Amino acid sequence: MDFEPVIGLEIHAQLLTESKIFCGCSTKFSSPPNSNICPVCLGLPGALPVLNQRVVEYGIRAGLALGCSIQEESVFARKNYFYPDLPKGYQISQYEVPLAVKGRVKYLTGGSEVCVRINRVHLEEDAGKSIHQGAHTTNLDYNRSGVPLIEIVTEPDIYSSSDAAEFFGRLRGILCAVGINDGNMEEGSLRCDANVSMRRVGTKKLGVKVEIKNINSFKFLEKAIDYECVRQSELLSSGSLIVQETRLWDSMTGHTESMRSKEEAHDYRYFPEPDLPSLIVAETLVDDIRRAMPELPEDQKQRFVKEFEIAEEAAVWLTQAHGFASYFEELARKSENPVASSNWMMGPVSRYLNEHSVDINDFKIDASDLAKLIQLVDSEVVSGSAAKTVFIRMLETGDNAESIVENEGLKQIADENILSLAVDAVLKGNSTAVETYRSGKEGVLGFLVGKVMKETQGKANPKSARDLLKAKLSSE
Repeated sequence: MDFEPVIGLEIHAQLLTESKIFCGCSTKFSSPPNSNICPVCLGLPGALPVLNQRVVEYGIRAGLALGCSIQEESVFARKNYFYPDLPKGYQISQYEVPLAVKGRVKYLTGGSEVCVRINRVHLEEDAGKSIHQGAHTTNLDYNRSGVPLIEIVTEPDIYSSSDAAEFFGRLRGILCAVGINDGNMEEGSLRCDANVSMRRVGTKKLGVKVEIKNINSFKFLEKAIDYECVRQSELLSSGSLIVQETRLWDSMTGHTESMRSKEEAHDYRYFPEPDLPSLIVAETLVDDIRRAMPELPEDQKQRFVKEFEIAEEAAVWLTQAHGFASYFEELARKSENPVASSNWMMGPVSRYLNEHSVDINDFKIDASDLAKLIQLVDSEVVSGSAAKTVFIRMLETGDNAESIVENEGLKQIADENILSLAVDAVLKGNSTAVETYRSGKEGVLGFLVGKVMKETQGKANPKSARDLLKAKLSSE
């Protein structure tokens, strides 16, 4: 390939405040249309904005978590443009003097360190929402108008679609860990714009950038960037010029489509917001917030690898969501088996949460109860296969593992005579597999172990079954 991509991201994250940035209206999602509005968020004449202090504190948290310097003074500005869902005809944002600048996000992936520089973190308000009905009707819902956002702008330090998706995921984990965003991309509380340009391999000069707007999933981000890289490369290879523009990702066609020519800063006619004074942040406030900051995902990941001796890939997966990491840590400590805890979290627990669209904070099984099930497996009271049955029963009934094992007779077979009878029955009923094994193809042993497990309704100890099978196959 003669060209290589250079990518920068702009992430819009809704802050987890109960009220909007410049008024007291609720930020609750899925409220009836136009039920959370007032003269301020509708931009009515004479309605003056008043800055929400919690929004500032959350913005500072974000800046510190991303390694930024918090500016003592920042300025709100009017960003002027017209859309039907922007009732004032302008958006209150920060432009020349943002809240936080010059940060970086570092993390290890595949044994290599990645560093993405953060240009700025600034505060702004969200617009409303246009709801299109048919070809000729558009309804407007202003509930989102004035919802507090931070915009995080990276430097062009990303060089592939997969790296972009990984960084976006890492950033999502950071914002959730510090408690300022819920990471819910389906509800629009976390959105991403990608600036993609292509340059000839071996050169430093950046190409003309194209913005892909409002991407709300990691998968779509990868696909949109991949498509745009191919599109721009083909144009450059044919001698055509890239047009600086804003495009939208169409997940149905798998294409980006032109939305509008890319505006420059002067197109928005920025000027300081006359109804808001400069935002002055006291150093003592920043220090207080810094002291109260929780452990960040990258630090937590490295601690999990060192303390619990789990694989780095597992630790990355476990620390992407704060609640998930907390559950795992409690489970690992109480079960005294971190590796098994990791496997349960990434397997049955995660599968249940995904299938039922449930957050870990609403999971029906307490970490202490799941830890007891892991201990039952470790002490060979139940087999691994029977433990999966117990897990399902715990979810269905709310009972603890021990009572389910006792009431449903799921204890592992400890009597060697009973296990021997089961093994004899399997050998007798699977003569072809027996001959295959004796001819030197020992891989068939796993098949026979499975048959023993089935014969005992999952109650046999797999290792004991395997040892007994090998002994009988060798002696007969």
